[in-house]
Amino acid sequence: MVHRLAPPDRARCLTRCYTHRRASPDQCRFQAWEVALRFNAAALTISDQGFRGEREDLSGPLLAQLLTELGAQVVARRILPDEPEMITNTLSTLADGGEIDLIITTGGTGAAPRDHTPEATAAAIERPMPGLAELLRWKGYESTPRAVLSRGIAGLRGRCLIINLAGSRGAVRDGMEILAPVLAHALQMAQGSDLEHREPSSD
Repeated sequence: MVHRLAPPDRARCLTRCYTHRRASPDQCRFQAWEVALRFNAAALTISDQGFRGEREDLSGPLLAQLLTELGAQVVARRILPDEPEMITNTLSTLADGGEIDLIITTGGTGAAPRDHTPEATAAAIERPMPGLAELLRWKGYESTPRAVLSRGIAGLRGRCLIINLAGSRGAVRDGMEILAPVLAHALQMAQGSDLEHREPSSD
């Protein structure tokens, strides 16, 4: 269940945005309360080599850390092979359990023959949210042109939001920074919350 917290002081804003890297918190264009939530999340790494223990999983722990910083309780952390049926079944099971509000995957979004995450995710989701994937590619291009090569998708299964990120630490960090300003509202909408569609007053 997603819970809104009282608006925190801007100096403690949880948004890991580009503005905070370049200016003081008072100049941040994102409202702090937009990410001041408590919610349950799952962080899934999709990697054949990681699943077999042949490569250290670096992006998964970072994803879990950044989710925690955004207010999540990470209730599931798994490494899966690039097997479409296993990915689809895992996403479906986690989402249908009713405990998890957000699932983010990292890995398997490229054009390699074994990159099946987007197709496996598409088989699990019920309502696509293409704007989130488009935002990740568009803003990710500012960090690296290779961001547009990601085939990641996003969508809802029931009230659970599922988002694909690419497999590198840089992609995870950039992706979470990009998602932070809109993630809270997306989660509230998925839960059917009757929020006002406006930013809070600065007074």
